[in-house]
Amino acid sequence: MQLKRAEASSPITSLLIIAPFFLWGTAMVAMKGTMPHTTPLFMAGVRLLPAGVLILIAAVFMGRATPKGWKAWLWIALFGLVDGTLFQGFLAEGLMRTGAGLGSVMIDSQPIAVALMARVLFGEMIGLWGWLGLCFGVVGISLLGLPKAWIMGLLHGDGAVLNLGGNLWEQLTHNGQWLMLLAALSMAVGTILVRYVCKYADPVTATGWHMVFGGIPLFLGSGFWESQQWVNLNGGDWLALGYSTIFGSAIAYALFFYFASSGNLTSLISLTFLTPIFALLFGNLFLGEVLNSIQWFGVSLTLVSIYLINQRDRLLQQFKRGQEYAASQAEEGLNLVQNRSAAIEVPSEISSR
Repeated sequence: MQLKRAEASSPITSLLIIAPFFLWGTAMVAMKGTMPHTTPLFMAGVRLLPAGVLILIAAVFMGRATPKGWKAWLWIALFGLVDGTLFQGFLAEGLMRTGAGLGSVMIDSQPIAVALMARVLFGEMIGLWGWLGLCFGVVGISLLGLPKAWIMGLLHGDGAVLNLGGNLWEQLTHNGQWLMLLAALSMAVGTILVRYVCKYADPVTATGWHMVFGGIPLFLGSGFWESQQWVNLNGGDWLALGYSTIFGSAIAYALFFYFASSGNLTSLISLTFLTPIFALLFGNLFLGEVLNSIQWFGVSLTLVSIYLINQRDRLLQQFKRGQEYAASQAEEGLNLVQNRSAAIEVPSEISSR
């Protein structure tokens, strides 16, 4: 037991726990740097399908069970369509129109949608901290996704909102942040589907197959609607795609599921906010991405929202413990006052005698 605790608290283990979020954040930067030389659906397929094959190979060596029965394959196929094709497709298309850091913030806002869907579908409690986080998230995402002129006009009431009304929908549909929000919603639905998938299939094997199934439509779509997918790619671009595929998908997912299966799911979920932080940092360093003041405020609110939603149960327990401690302290103080009052009354009674 002492050895396991020592291993769990070792610096190497801590770094490995953080690694998936670092890899996901930096993979966004690598993908964004490659976008000018390739097409979005092709890049999404390259990131997804080969990574799924690598995970399936690892699952064989790990002795993971192969999915059996039509229900297992049906749920995996649906999981692949939503969490693979739609998620990666919206992500790649959105990445063409927004920065890696800002896009990562939008992607990692998916716990907001997961919390709401889990409340409706499974009756999970959101609680005070969760609802507070949802409010922060809605405001933060709105600041990130709505046009700056529209926000400023709404705040100042100078009529700019009405002037933009005619082409607001056009602006939103061409806004990369909203495509990223659709990607986040796809990922959130995929997170809900995992519960059903795991009833019929091993989670690691299902993850590999869903990436394969999800990658096939992306390559088909790229073949029909895109051209010159790899003509302009140079050596650095292929390295970036390889990094996104091997490290940003296969290794990141493998580490995530390894620690999740080891009982570290709560600590993993609480680190979700690190992904956009890494993406913002490296996006600024390597791509020169800069956010305006409104976007930074929206990023801050969204990160606070992610933390509050992911940690709502823990915050509620701490709040209850604080209330219990305050109540016990108040009771001890009251008892102390009563004891002192009783000690003062005794001499007065003696003196009256």
